[in-house]
Amino acid sequence: MSNAVAEEPPIGPEILAEPVLHASIYEELRRRMITGKIVPGVGLSTRGLALEMGVSQMPVRDALSRLAAEGAVAIRSKRKIEVPAMSAERFTDLLECRLMLEPQAAMLALPHITPQRLKQLHEIDAAIDTAMENGDVVAYMEGNFAFHFALYRANDRPTLNRLIEALWLQFGPFMRVVYGRFGTANLVDQHRVAMDAIEAKDADALGRAIASDIADGMGLIGRTNWAVR
Repeated sequence: MSNAVAEEPPIGPEILAEPVLHASIYEELRRRMITGKIVPGVGLSTRGLALEMGVSQMPVRDALSRLAAEGAVAIRSKRKIEVPAMSAERFTDLLECRLMLEPQAAMLALPHITPQRLKQLHEIDAAIDTAMENGDVVAYMEGNFAFHFALYRANDRPTLNRLIEALWLQFGPFMRVVYGRFGTANLVDQHRVAMDAIEAKDADALGRAIASDIADGMGLIGRTNWAVR
């Protein structure tokens, strides 16, 4: 009688492909919402997104279900998926949560900001300045996200940062519409203030700069009278 133990089949690309695919579709849709490439008032089509991304509808459907659980989209029916409407109550909740979490995330990151990371922040801010001058709303939003999370991720607090991302998921689509209405020319560059605080190693000043940046951006949503849908 043989004592040989049958070897388990190796885990090859064909086995890992499906979970990786599902995760990548989810992360791509998250990124689109955070940077305002998905906007309120425009229905999302599972079939349309699948065709655009060159995948089957299943990973798209799964990703949208996860986003719905995070409050980023509302699935009304198979054919009606959309960004939930803004309300005064939801706006206040999002704003207060951001003000609680993001200044703290930045202050926790401060001791870990290396010269290389500070250089990266300066480069991102320079790209943001160019986007503001050109009125390029999409580039501005992508740069704004890149700046904040290049800063926050230095804190080595992945759970905290994921919570912040969940908040960005819910207001990102509205910021895209609002910046489209108000433009970028009159935005105050609080990022420069934040970098001055980093260079001075002043945690309190850094927290205040991030809080002011949040208030400036969210204040634009507040002035829309919830007409962004």
